[in-house]
Amino acid sequence: MDLRFGKTVTFPCQLQLDSHLCLAIPLPRVAGRPAAAVPTPATPTATAAPPSPTPPFRGIAPAGALRTLDHPSGRLKGVFTPPISAYDGHCRSVVPVAGASRAGEKVADSSPLIGSSTDSGNDKQLMDLIPRLPERDFAGSPYVPVYVMLPLGVVNTYCELVDPDSLMEQLKKLKSIGVDGVMVDCWWGIVEAHTPQQYNWKGYMHLFQVVRDAKLKLQVVISFHECGGKVGDDVCIPLPQWVAEIGRSNPNIYFTDSEGRCNPECLSWGVDKERVLLGRTALEVYFDFMRSFRVEFDEFFEDGTICEIEIGLGPYGELRYPSYPVRHGWRYPGIGEFQCYDSFLQKSLKKAADARGHSVWARGPHNAGSYNSQPRETGFLCDGGEYNSQYGRFFLGWYSQVLVEHGDSVLFLAKLAFDGSSIAVKISGIYWWYKTASHAAELTAGFYNPCNRDGYAPIASMLKKHGAALNFTCTELHTLDHYEDFPEAMADPEGLVWQVLNAAWDVGIPVASENALPCYDRDSYNKILESAKPLNDPDGRHLSSFTYLRLSPVLMQNHNLLEFERFVKQMHGESVPMCR
Repeated sequence: MDLRFGKTVTFPCQLQLDSHLCLAIPLPRVAGRPAAAVPTPATPTATAAPPSPTPPFRGIAPAGALRTLDHPSGRLKGVFTPPISAYDGHCRSVVPVAGASRAGEKVADSSPLIGSSTDSGNDKQLMDLIPRLPERDFAGSPYVPVYVMLPLGVVNTYCELVDPDSLMEQLKKLKSIGVDGVMVDCWWGIVEAHTPQQYNWKGYMHLFQVVRDAKLKLQVVISFHECGGKVGDDVCIPLPQWVAEIGRSNPNIYFTDSEGRCNPECLSWGVDKERVLLGRTALEVYFDFMRSFRVEFDEFFEDGTICEIEIGLGPYGELRYPSYPVRHGWRYPGIGEFQCYDSFLQKSLKKAADARGHSVWARGPHNAGSYNSQPRETGFLCDGGEYNSQYGRFFLGWYSQVLVEHGDSVLFLAKLAFDGSSIAVKISGIYWWYKTASHAAELTAGFYNPCNRDGYAPIASMLKKHGAALNFTCTELHTLDHYEDFPEAMADPEGLVWQVLNAAWDVGIPVASENALPCYDRDSYNKILESAKPLNDPDGRHLSSFTYLRLSPVLMQNHNLLEFERFVKQMHGESVPMCR
């Protein structure tokens, strides 16, 4: 099949049993030649010789890997083959929710996502036949520190530490199994809740003392976003009250969609340099908050308790537009909507269009669908759509550049406030529609990453400029699981992880990671280990740290804690008993 001409061809599929990993994979019937015969192994142990290894290139995983399922429209960003893993099991007790992280972790049973996926008896029979391959031995591998996120409401809205005695007992257990430290969100909506530049740090001071007494390190997230209103949230922490009062009279301080719906999760990047916050710009507000934090907790910086500051740059603390808000009806795997219709971003768009000499381009796309559209249902994001026209490239270039410039401006101030300290930025893992030409969900979120362009390289270069680490999520997710549960989503979390990690490693910045969904099983832990320490990487690249989501009574159950301890030892490069 020649895909260079963008023709859409519908292929019948038949099932092939991969003789190397014994997984069921749909095999497309290639035009002009008969489909390959389906091998029928005589015994479950019948295997084909694995492919010979080849050197890995950026954007292409090492050879010997399981090829992901390509979209019929084809992709020009290389053929992704994720690193071979002996642990590609199917953990389907929790349905993944895209973008879920700190403030969005699990789908309730009543979620509309649940009913679309069921395990069949045939699946179980097939899984029973799959031979378990030997585990990879990580003994002697590089030491990767492991942190554990604290509960969202560990400090309440009155800035008081909740149940410090119980927390200390849990921290002692984490310390006893080798965990290096913990991560906590420091909420803007708690600390500067009522009056500008009046900060209440007492709950965090108490928390940090407890963590130090437990002899653990601290990663602190400066959270300039709200907590609440998302799947999995068990607490509600809005933006400061004084900001909400401004927003009631001037809703343009928030991101806005094409229907005029405002999103109070965080401030629009259009107000970064606008004096709309009682005489201050958003950048000045962020800097004053960060500087106050640095002064208040100087002793914890000096004694090394605080080892890293993660700067929140958007919703969920991630550097992205709030393009898929649950509060506006978004459901996985919708493409989301562009969020550039507040008056300040519209003014920026007009300025860019005038400078380009096409004032008619000072608008958002009119045919980009709605939150729950699929790419093929839109004129802008479908294969061969307007996203790749002259106007489309102009608009997406501007839209993504605003994202990069926001990160650049805030990190410049963060380096001033936290001079000499390690800082990091979290990038969201938007893996649905990754195997389509436009990468629609990434585009609406601000990542200009269609099939013929690397949208993460400019972000990595910006982080390199400020010496910031990149924190990425979804390293525990399996592409095949997503294909089975939501084949229409054309998701590829493994391909996305590989691309983003390589974009960061190519410019030489540290890469940290965290899981997108709670996990307690060995298959998920082994998947994380494979991403943390890629097999046979010629440069010996590995994650700088890993943060587990999150501390909970379930994790503290004895059998789960024992499994987690085993994972921590492997991340540290220690020897553990292997399952054969």
